[in-house]
Amino acid sequence: MQDDISGWNDWNGAFRAIPELNSPSELHGLMTGMLCVAQAPTSEQWQAVLAQLGFQPLEEQPLQLLTEEAEDLAHALADATLDYMPLLPDDEHPLSERATALGDWCSGLLLGFGLAGGAVRRDEAELLADVQQIATISFEEDDDDEEGEISYADLVEFVRLIPLSLATGREKILLQQSALLAQPAPSALPVQPFSEADASRLSDPFASVVEMFQPDRPS
Repeated sequence: MQDDISGWNDWNGAFRAIPELNSPSELHGLMTGMLCVAQAPTSEQWQAVLAQLGFQPLEEQPLQLLTEEAEDLAHALADATLDYMPLLPDDEHPLSERATALGDWCSGLLLGFGLAGGAVRRDEAELLADVQQIATISFEEDDDDEEGEISYADLVEFVRLIPLSLATGREKILLQQSALLAQPAPSALPVQPFSEADASRLSDPFASVVEMFQPDRPS
């Protein structure tokens, strides 16, 4: 999807200068992860969430963009037509840039889902482990060919369905009911591999993804 249609141009203009972000895709992933668990935040709640992550307060226009997009995204995640798409640069950008943005989006998704209190259901553990692996993806210059393009397109199609799966069957909580606004966010830590010990802890149906994954937060 072209940048002007997907909203990439607007998001890139509004958020690219924020030093705590790796890319606008990371923020979109963060939003998506949160909305798999919670209702769309108000503008005041967005400021509080971002403050927890070490962001400076947003100005009115970027904050409005974030708030309105969250409302639209919440509807997309509840839509049976499966129209949800992660926010990524279009095909006019180099493959390496698009792959990096996809990894950023995956890191944001894991963080947002965990911070909002997402409980890992048994059928979701493998999906989240796959997202974690994609979050560390890197494409070299030699990968910028037809085969690389096909691999990238397959990854995008795979990850875009994961939020729909995570959101399905969950009663969305009010964000102020989650621990996100009641305690400091976790410190930035590198992505840790999903281990057999993590899998064994899934016997607890309310295991938190925060305990299982420690993705890079915006830094």
